[in-house]
Amino acid sequence: MGSMTATEEHAPLPAGPLTVADLEAFPDDGHRYELLDGVLVVTPAPGFRHQMVVMQLSRRLDETAPAELAVLPGPFAIHPEAADGRPESEQSTELQPDVLVAELAAFTPKDLPGAPLLAVEVLSPSTQLFDRNLKKAAYERIGAAHFWLVDPRVPELHAYALDPYGGYRLVANVRGDEVFVTEVPFPVTIRPSDLLRRRS
Repeated sequence: MGSMTATEEHAPLPAGPLTVADLEAFPDDGHRYELLDGVLVVTPAPGFRHQMVVMQLSRRLDETAPAELAVLPGPFAIHPEAADGRPESEQSTELQPDVLVAELAAFTPKDLPGAPLLAVEVLSPSTQLFDRNLKKAAYERIGAAHFWLVDPRVPELHAYALDPYGGYRLVANVRGDEVFVTEVPFPVTIRPSDLLRRRS
Protein backbone atom coordinates (compact mmCIF):
# COMPACT_ATOMS: atom_id res chain seq x y z
CA MET A 1 0.00 0.00 0.00
CA GLY A 2 1.20 3.49 -0.76
CA SER A 3 1.55 6.19 1.84
CA MET A 4 -1.52 8.15 2.86
CA THR A 5 -2.03 11.51 1.27
CA ALA A 6 -2.58 14.56 3.41
CA THR A 7 -6.23 14.77 2.38
CA GLU A 8 -7.01 11.42 4.04
CA GLU A 9 -5.56 12.32 7.42
CA HIS A 10 -7.28 13.94 10.35
CA ALA A 11 -6.25 17.45 11.24
CA PRO A 12 -3.15 17.25 13.44
CA LEU A 13 -3.76 17.30 17.17
CA PRO A 14 -2.53 20.38 19.02
CA ALA A 15 0.75 19.95 20.85
CA GLY A 16 0.55 19.35 24.59
CA PRO A 17 -2.50 18.44 26.64
CA LEU A 18 -5.88 18.72 24.94
CA THR A 19 -8.67 20.87 26.34
CA VAL A 20 -12.45 20.59 26.29
CA ALA A 21 -12.46 23.29 23.58
CA ASP A 22 -10.33 21.00 21.36
CA LEU A 23 -12.98 18.26 21.56
CA GLU A 24 -15.37 20.40 19.51
CA ALA A 25 -13.25 19.63 16.43
CA PHE A 26 -13.61 15.85 16.67
CA PRO A 27 -15.94 14.09 14.24
CA ASP A 28 -19.36 12.76 15.22
CA ASP A 29 -18.42 9.26 14.06
CA GLY A 30 -20.02 6.97 16.64
CA HIS A 31 -16.93 6.95 18.85
CA ARG A 32 -16.99 8.44 22.32
CA TYR A 33 -14.28 11.04 22.87
CA GLU A 34 -13.41 11.78 26.49
CA LEU A 35 -10.60 13.75 28.11
CA LEU A 36 -8.81 12.74 31.26
CA ASP A 37 -6.28 15.32 32.41
CA GLY A 38 -5.70 16.45 28.83
CA VAL A 39 -5.29 12.90 27.46
CA LEU A 40 -7.74 11.82 24.75
CA VAL A 41 -9.62 8.56 25.32
CA VAL A 42 -11.52 7.14 22.35
CA THR A 43 -14.09 4.40 22.90
CA PRO A 44 -15.59 2.44 19.99
CA ALA A 45 -19.34 2.32 19.47
CA PRO A 46 -20.86 -0.03 22.07
CA GLY A 47 -22.33 -3.46 21.42
CA PHE A 48 -25.78 -4.96 22.05
CA ARG A 49 -25.34 -6.19 25.64
CA HIS A 50 -23.75 -2.91 26.65
CA GLN A 51 -26.63 -0.86 25.24
CA MET A 52 -29.28 -3.20 26.63
CA VAL A 53 -27.83 -2.75 30.13
CA VAL A 54 -27.62 1.05 29.70
CA MET A 55 -31.26 1.17 28.57
CA GLN A 56 -32.66 -1.11 31.28
CA LEU A 57 -30.61 0.42 34.09
CA SER A 58 -31.59 3.95 32.99
CA ARG A 59 -35.25 2.91 32.93
CA ARG A 60 -35.14 1.34 36.40
CA LEU A 61 -33.33 4.32 37.90
CA ASP A 62 -35.66 6.78 36.20
CA GLU A 63 -38.75 4.97 37.50
CA THR A 64 -37.65 5.38 41.12
CA ALA A 65 -35.63 8.62 41.13
CA PRO A 66 -37.18 11.54 43.02
CA ALA A 67 -38.49 14.44 40.93
CA GLU A 68 -35.54 16.73 41.67
CA LEU A 69 -33.06 14.30 40.07
CA ALA A 70 -32.43 13.57 36.40
CA VAL A 71 -31.31 10.18 35.06
CA LEU A 72 -29.58 10.36 31.67
CA PRO A 73 -28.09 7.65 29.49
CA GLY A 74 -24.74 8.58 27.96
CA PRO A 75 -23.06 10.07 26.24
CA PHE A 76 -23.58 13.34 28.08
CA ALA A 77 -20.64 15.51 29.05
CA ILE A 78 -19.51 16.08 32.61
CA HIS A 79 -17.08 18.99 32.99
CA PRO A 80 -15.85 18.92 36.59
CA GLU A 81 -13.63 21.99 36.17
CA ALA A 82 -16.51 24.09 34.79
CA ALA A 83 -17.89 24.24 38.33
CA ASP A 84 -14.91 26.49 39.14
CA GLY A 85 -15.82 28.84 36.28
CA ARG A 86 -12.88 27.81 34.07
CA PRO A 87 -13.40 28.33 30.33
CA GLU A 88 -13.31 25.31 27.99
CA SER A 89 -9.87 26.33 26.75
CA GLU A 90 -8.51 25.71 30.29
CA GLN A 91 -10.43 22.52 31.11
CA SER A 92 -8.54 19.24 30.73
CA THR A 93 -11.26 16.73 31.69
CA GLU A 94 -14.52 15.69 30.05
CA LEU A 95 -16.19 12.48 31.21
CA GLN A 96 -19.18 10.81 29.58
CA PRO A 97 -20.52 8.00 31.76
CA ASP A 98 -22.91 5.40 30.38
CA VAL A 99 -25.58 6.49 32.86
CA LEU A 100 -25.52 9.51 35.13
CA VAL A 101 -27.73 10.85 37.90
CA ALA A 102 -27.56 14.43 39.15
CA GLU A 103 -29.81 17.16 40.46
CA LEU A 104 -31.98 18.59 37.71
CA ALA A 105 -31.00 22.11 38.73
CA ALA A 106 -27.29 21.33 38.22
CA PHE A 107 -27.50 20.73 34.45
CA THR A 108 -26.93 23.28 31.72
CA PRO A 109 -28.42 22.67 28.24
CA LYS A 110 -25.11 21.12 27.10
CA ASP A 111 -23.34 19.64 30.12
CA LEU A 112 -23.11 18.93 33.82
CA PRO A 113 -20.59 21.33 35.37
CA GLY A 114 -19.33 19.43 38.38
CA ALA A 115 -19.67 15.93 39.78
CA PRO A 116 -22.74 13.73 39.33
CA LEU A 117 -24.47 12.06 42.26
CA LEU A 118 -24.06 8.69 40.51
CA ALA A 119 -21.96 7.70 37.52
CA VAL A 120 -22.32 4.25 35.94
CA GLU A 121 -19.87 2.65 33.53
CA VAL A 122 -20.94 -0.48 31.65
CA LEU A 123 -17.89 -2.51 30.73
CA SER A 124 -16.99 -3.40 27.15
CA PRO A 125 -14.21 -5.89 26.39
CA SER A 126 -12.08 -3.09 24.92
CA THR A 127 -12.63 -0.60 27.75
CA GLN A 128 -12.80 -2.63 30.92
CA LEU A 129 -9.30 -1.91 32.24
CA PHE A 130 -9.85 1.78 31.63
CA ASP A 131 -13.31 1.75 33.24
CA ARG A 132 -12.25 -0.34 36.25
CA ASN A 133 -9.17 1.72 37.03
CA LEU A 134 -8.80 5.16 35.48
CA LYS A 135 -12.50 6.04 35.24
CA LYS A 136 -13.14 4.91 38.82
CA ALA A 137 -10.21 7.01 40.02
CA ALA A 138 -11.43 10.02 38.00
CA TYR A 139 -14.94 9.91 39.47
CA GLU A 140 -13.49 9.45 42.93
CA ARG A 141 -11.26 12.48 42.47
CA ILE A 142 -14.03 14.78 41.21
CA GLY A 143 -16.22 13.73 44.12
CA ALA A 144 -19.04 11.72 42.49
CA ALA A 145 -20.78 10.31 45.58
CA HIS A 146 -21.58 6.97 43.92
CA PHE A 147 -19.91 4.99 41.14
CA TRP A 148 -21.25 1.71 39.74
CA LEU A 149 -19.49 -0.66 37.38
CA VAL A 150 -21.63 -3.15 35.48
CA ASP A 151 -20.15 -6.11 33.60
CA PRO A 152 -22.85 -7.30 31.17
CA ARG A 153 -21.05 -10.55 30.38
CA VAL A 154 -21.39 -11.98 33.92
CA PRO A 155 -23.72 -9.98 34.54
CA GLU A 156 -22.36 -8.29 37.65
CA LEU A 157 -22.63 -4.96 39.45
CA HIS A 158 -20.02 -3.36 41.72
CA ALA A 159 -21.28 -0.38 43.70
CA TYR A 160 -18.85 2.10 45.25
CA ALA A 161 -19.57 5.04 47.53
CA LEU A 162 -17.32 7.83 48.79
CA ASP A 163 -16.19 7.30 52.38
CA PRO A 164 -15.71 10.24 54.80
CA TYR A 165 -12.11 10.60 53.55
CA GLY A 166 -13.10 11.03 49.90
CA GLY A 167 -12.12 7.54 48.71
CA TYR A 168 -14.34 4.90 47.16
CA ARG A 169 -15.19 1.81 49.13
CA LEU A 170 -17.04 -1.18 47.71
CA VAL A 171 -20.54 -1.25 49.23
CA ALA A 172 -22.02 -4.06 47.13
CA ASN A 173 -21.06 -6.70 44.61
CA VAL A 174 -23.94 -8.70 43.12
CA ARG A 175 -24.07 -11.04 40.15
CA GLY A 176 -26.68 -12.91 38.16
CA ASP A 177 -29.96 -13.21 40.06
CA GLU A 178 -28.58 -11.70 43.28
CA VAL A 179 -30.33 -8.50 44.32
CA PHE A 180 -28.75 -5.14 45.08
CA VAL A 181 -30.99 -3.11 47.38
CA THR A 182 -29.84 0.41 48.19
CA GLU A 183 -31.26 3.52 49.81
CA VAL A 184 -28.63 5.82 48.28
CA PRO A 185 -28.57 7.95 46.22
CA PHE A 186 -32.27 6.96 46.40
CA PRO A 187 -34.12 3.70 47.08
CA VAL A 188 -33.80 1.27 44.18
CA THR A 189 -33.50 -2.50 43.70
CA ILE A 190 -31.33 -3.89 40.90
CA ARG A 191 -30.86 -7.52 39.82
CA PRO A 192 -28.01 -7.75 37.27
CA SER A 193 -29.69 -10.52 35.26
CA ASP A 194 -32.75 -8.27 34.76
CA LEU A 195 -30.60 -5.70 33.00
CA LEU A 196 -30.35 -8.02 29.99
CA ARG A 197 -34.15 -8.44 29.78
CA ARG A 198 -36.77 -5.93 28.67
CA ARG A 199 -39.12 -6.57 31.57
CA SER A 200 -38.43 -8.33 34.85
